[in-house]
Amino acid sequence: MPDAAAWSALEADAEAARSRSILSLYAAEPDRLERLTVEAAGLTLDLSKQPWSRAGVEAAVALARASGVEQKRADLFAGAAINTSENRAVLHPALRAATGGNFSAKGEPVSAEIDQVRASIKAFADDIRSGAIRGATGKRLRNILHVGIGGSDLGPRLLWESERPLNASFNLRLISNVDGSEIAVALDGLDPEETLVTVVSKTFTTQETMANAQAARQWLRDAMGSKGDQHLIAVSANPQAVADFGVSPERLFAFRDWVGGRYSVWSAVSLSCAIALGFDVFEAFLAGGAAMDAHFLSAPLERNAPVLLAMAQVFNRNGMGRAARAVIPYSRRLRLLPLFLQQLEMESNGKSVSPDGKPVAHATAPVVFGDQGANAQHAFFQMLHQGTDIVPVEFVGVARNDEGPASAHPKLLANMLAQSEALMIGRSEAEVRAVLQAKGLDPAAIDVLAPQRTFPGGRPSTLIVMDRLTPQALGALIALYEHKTLVEGAVWGINSFDQWGVELGKAMATRILPALEGGASAPHDPSTSAWIERLKR
Repeated sequence: MPDAAAWSALEADAEAARSRSILSLYAAEPDRLERLTVEAAGLTLDLSKQPWSRAGVEAAVALARASGVEQKRADLFAGAAINTSENRAVLHPALRAATGGNFSAKGEPVSAEIDQVRASIKAFADDIRSGAIRGATGKRLRNILHVGIGGSDLGPRLLWESERPLNASFNLRLISNVDGSEIAVALDGLDPEETLVTVVSKTFTTQETMANAQAARQWLRDAMGSKGDQHLIAVSANPQAVADFGVSPERLFAFRDWVGGRYSVWSAVSLSCAIALGFDVFEAFLAGGAAMDAHFLSAPLERNAPVLLAMAQVFNRNGMGRAARAVIPYSRRLRLLPLFLQQLEMESNGKSVSPDGKPVAHATAPVVFGDQGANAQHAFFQMLHQGTDIVPVEFVGVARNDEGPASAHPKLLANMLAQSEALMIGRSEAEVRAVLQAKGLDPAAIDVLAPQRTFPGGRPSTLIVMDRLTPQALGALIALYEHKTLVEGAVWGINSFDQWGVELGKAMATRILPALEGGASAPHDPSTSAWIERLKR
């Protein structure tokens, strides 16, 4: 099916969806729930509450196929240079493959190197945890300060928050913001003689990271003199910059330029977590991601979890014109998932130009936002239920949780299911009027109140549920969203693996900083010039 015809078929079903209820599709399609429930790497996805009909799903899958998703998937795993603007392979799946893999980046074998780095991570983590490696003064290292930003922070932060034990033997603190308050709070109460500082930066030149790294190094030196540098380790693709900073070569854990920052949680970027959680936890996390890789590679598109999740978004974004999506984890431990996905999806697919330099033909990445479920219900769910814009929702749940009172988790799950159902079925004005009449309200009051208490319904959602929040399940969940992002990029005809939009503001900040520090000011627009004068030292 030609690409234009595939788009037309999807748009036709989306147009029909505007005048039908999602609920009616269950009666029209008796196999709907079974057909749109997919098991993948320990996750269960229910996409039956999406607005597409059987014909819409078929059109969406045909569009994915016509857009070259299968070839893009093959090129990803083959190590082809699918990041065309930088002529780089994109090989985060290689980082989570079992030892002894056979991955290549643009024809260069890389699996042996990955295995070597992974073995180094394990040895170092094990030695820190056992006390074989100690601080410069002989004390056990019990604290880890992880310094990074963006992909060097969000992935490890999500991994740590999701999997940290209640009585953690290590105190891991992560800092990313160049705001001085952040490092001040992070260092508060820490003994530098018991603290390891992990500086994570692909280039080792990122302004925010290096400012925090210098402050942390000075904190170590103030306490231990030059011996404090023994508490520094680095994770970077730039060994020369690491050496220039003063980190010894044996304390450098490297990764290559085919590891994108927002896809780097599988690499040495998560060294801090491998230490604080134990290498066995990190290894299980990798295995979960690899299991989702296997599913993505082998499942037919019609039953492929990343493909269907991506095409549901394409259906809503392009077919229905919905410019935002909410991701709501009903798990406190997963509360950082929306932040992680903001970078993964909006930095990857927030593009308006195709790889050939031409404007894109279709709208691309929607805004992603969210919060943990119970809190979100009391914050922005009013807008989700009764607002003028329809925002598709992904509910992420954990079936079983052994922490806290036994009675708490069923309440959490009940709320998740109730919100998903309420968004779809709503509450008619007739139902509301009947309730108000039963309460004895007079007709005039009912005329005023009934429309306000009516819920339109017809608001789509997807359920993604894991049995328990294990490292494997988290790994599968992150890999699911990574592959979803690739599929969407292929359909929209964009390069999901560069991020030129990040560069301009950073470059302009380097021009403004000298003026704020008291130097000469470069030319700027009138507003910026005025604020430089107001804010400079």
